[in-house]
Amino acid sequence: MKTLRCKIQSLTSLTPHVFKVLLEPSEKIDFVAGQYLNFVMSEKDKRPFSIASSPNSELIELQIGAFVADSYPMQVIDRIKECFADNSEVTIEMPLGNAQLRTESERPLLLLAGGTGFSYIKSMFEFLAEQGSQRQVIVYWGLREENACYELKETAETVAKLANGSFVPVVENATESWQGRTGLVHQAAMADIENLEGFDIYLAGRFEMVGAIRSDFVEKGALIDHMFADAFAFI
Repeated sequence: MKTLRCKIQSLTSLTPHVFKVLLEPSEKIDFVAGQYLNFVMSEKDKRPFSIASSPNSELIELQIGAFVADSYPMQVIDRIKECFADNSEVTIEMPLGNAQLRTESERPLLLLAGGTGFSYIKSMFEFLAEQGSQRQVIVYWGLREENACYELKETAETVAKLANGSFVPVVENATESWQGRTGLVHQAAMADIENLEGFDIYLAGRFEMVGAIRSDFVEKGALIDHMFADAFAFI
């Protein structure tokens, strides 16, 4: 792990409650797709966020969901806004995490995320597309409402660059205007995949969601040793 100073290149809204942050680090640092960083608010206050960008990118992308004023993530957004306004730098620590992409594996991949857990799997499928991976890569992204969706077209285009890639967005509480899959994202995956035993599976989302998915996936044949999530360290 290394401590880095970063310039804020941009701060944009993906939805009314999700912010995209692009950081320019003081030096290039190696990490593996699927790792995370700590945003340093103070020496005793360090807040983890998945790295959404590929390890090949010159910039570090974060996707931060901040739904409540003065909440844990909104305090970070407010700090970023302040630093962006006065052209000052922020401090991060990286890389962190043990649920990174196992690049030595040739097994098919199931990448599944809920909400802004999407940033965790985005780093992986972008990297795999850049590397010209021949592995089967199935990407599932679950969202509660249609208005929570963002970058669907960009994601579909990136996944389409994979030789054996597919992208399935799933909206839990969809309206009639939604043309895609509905319901719980992991149930959609289980309906599509007869047996999960052969897959390397990467999961991100709320801890209780990830815990429930792990149990359901094991019943569908998934192997614990081939399931990865940072949440597993806490549940």
